[in-house]
Amino acid sequence: MFSKILIANRGEIALRVIRACRELGVRCVCVFSEADRGAPYLDLADEAICIGPAPSAKSYLDISRIMSAAEISDVDAIHPGYGFLSENAHFAEVCRSSGIAFIGPSPESIRLLGNKTSAREVAGRVGVPMLPGVKENVDSEEQAIEIANNIGYPVIIKAAAGGGGRGMRVAHNEIALVQGFLQAKSEAAIAFKDDSVYVEKYLERPRHVEIQMIVDSHGNFVYCGERDCSLQRRHQKLVEEAPSPIMTPELRRKMGEAALTLAKAANYVTAGTCEFLVDSKNNFYFMEVNTRIQVEHPVSELVTRTDLIRAQILAAAGEKLPFSQSDVEVRGHAIECRINAEDPDNDFRPCPGKITRVFIPGGPGVRWDSHIEAGYTIPSNYDSMVGKLLVFAPDRMQAITRMKRALQEMRIEGIKTTVPLHLRIMSDKRFIDGTVHTSYIEKELLAK
Repeated sequence: MFSKILIANRGEIALRVIRACRELGVRCVCVFSEADRGAPYLDLADEAICIGPAPSAKSYLDISRIMSAAEISDVDAIHPGYGFLSENAHFAEVCRSSGIAFIGPSPESIRLLGNKTSAREVAGRVGVPMLPGVKENVDSEEQAIEIANNIGYPVIIKAAAGGGGRGMRVAHNEIALVQGFLQAKSEAAIAFKDDSVYVEKYLERPRHVEIQMIVDSHGNFVYCGERDCSLQRRHQKLVEEAPSPIMTPELRRKMGEAALTLAKAANYVTAGTCEFLVDSKNNFYFMEVNTRIQVEHPVSELVTRTDLIRAQILAAAGEKLPFSQSDVEVRGHAIECRINAEDPDNDFRPCPGKITRVFIPGGPGVRWDSHIEAGYTIPSNYDSMVGKLLVFAPDRMQAITRMKRALQEMRIEGIKTTVPLHLRIMSDKRFIDGTVHTSYIEKELLAK
């Protein structure tokens, strides 16, 4: 087991890793930018090191600064969290060449599955179902038009690198395709320093269902059920739940086995997520692999009673997973609401600022993953998420009722948040019936 881990991230996920380290008896070091100086979670780390000014390019994305902090603090592993450098193959390679373990997959696995075009090539080779499109990068508008004419509109242009909904555009005709192609490449270049894109058929009104994987270096490949992430806005997830309302034991087995087939083909180790689109007939199609722990991992933890961060660290340390596939059983129902510092009534305008009062809901089956407290100032430099409110209950209807109660209790004053929108979702008939899709929020709920 590692003796000291550096956490190359901030906020909620940094605190989550600190807690896992404490339970494993591992010392931890947090890095922070000037914007995060004085953040309450830093006091819980054994050490805290400033790595630069507020802009992430000069702090959380600066590999040389992070590696300097790792060397100064004499750590033997780095946990990248999610976002920032978590899927950066070069960063994983620098860690390896420095003799520091990267708590994530190998650089080779990241390059193979973290890039969407190469991941599609692997999926096609091992027989995982995919939507019509191309596996290789598309270099010109003319090539994009030719592909779209062959597979038929609508199509979607996607950035080959990165995620989080950036570098994605849907096109229903040639004019929109050309415009979307240029926009997607430009956005991808800025967000991921890589403007590669590809084109595939756009599936209307699908569900977004992902499989949580955890793999060790001893040949144990395990999937911990699925998460339904269909409620999104601009490809950003708002609500996640497990199990999916559409899931059957047979469909779960097929999707889980497909995900593990990809992981085996890429010699994957530690935590990862395989994302699929599912149509109205429960046909599923490979979308991408997230080669990291995800924001929404707690819903899988709740329904399978596993600590995924702990398992991720154990796997990266070369230890055998303490459970196998036969031990994983999905029981009960979990829902996660991402609470963002945004104003839903003003086109989701970001609302950084000082939090004046916080009251966190509690009671049976309620979990709050967050780093905020009264007096904390939400920086304008980073993602707007302030926390994740989770509930667990014996069944889905009880989980929805519990989430409504928890949202009604929650108080985060001084800034605008998405709590009112989440309350509206929990009372929406289509959500309660389990019949939503990936464009439901924008095209139906917010259009009412």
